[in-house]
Amino acid sequence: MEKRIRVCDYTCDCVPTYYELCQAGGQYFIRRTRRVGGEVLVDQSALGGRAQTFLVWIKVLTGVAG
Repeated sequence: MEKRIRVCDYTCDCVPTYYELCQAGGQYFIRRTRRVGGEVLVDQSALGGRAQTFLVWIKVLTGVAG
């Protein structure tokens, strides 16, 4: 059975690269969507706990994630 993904927060999709903070089955992850040359490319981080993933999410929002 496929787990439902809930988007908890997101950045504006008005730019070529945007991010979503997602939750599925009690785990959290960050999904990155990029529009490159007519293609849509989607990557996601590893699943993690709420606190750990929220720390990374704050780094994404403030531009210090690396």
